[in-house]
Amino acid sequence: MTETATFANGCFWCTEAVFTDLNGIISVTSGYTGGLTENPTYKQVCSGQTGHAECLQIVYDPSKISFDELLEVFWKTHDPTTRNRQGGDVGTQYRSAIFYHSEEQKQKAEKFKTELDQTGAFDKPIVTEITTFTKFYPAEDYHQRYFENNEDNNPYCTMVIRPKVDKFRKVFKDKLKK
Repeated sequence: MTETATFANGCFWCTEAVFTDLNGIISVTSGYTGGLTENPTYKQVCSGQTGHAECLQIVYDPSKISFDELLEVFWKTHDPTTRNRQGGDVGTQYRSAIFYHSEEQKQKAEKFKTELDQTGAFDKPIVTEITTFTKFYPAEDYHQRYFENNEDNNPYCTMVIRPKVDKFRKVFKDKLKK
């Protein structure tokens, strides 16, 4: 039995590289959700006019990794306090959002968010949207496994994605695929 999680936490090139490494992850697909345009293209989403967020559709084995563990990775691998921005990436397509697939996912996401705000885990209030999942559109093929396929020949991979992946692997070393 598998379950699905859909997270928007900035550039999907960066976040896909992180979630792919987790034990219990069956697949990670970069794509778009939360907008109005049917079958949007990357160019359309980047315009900020479609309402979509760059996101990940994560299929996982809940007997190996829980939704709570996925939430922990989600919260710790991006800045959930910046509205419509992650680092140098600016626009509604880079918003922080959890698109829940069940009432249980919604409750867990809201509880996690509330606890992080109450404990002062971040210097500013969390602006992450928690909203119902509607429709997922896979991104174009060249976006899939972007870091893995471009790590050695793309400066963005070297300067932006690699440091995030290295930090993630240190923090979550006990949750990585062997």
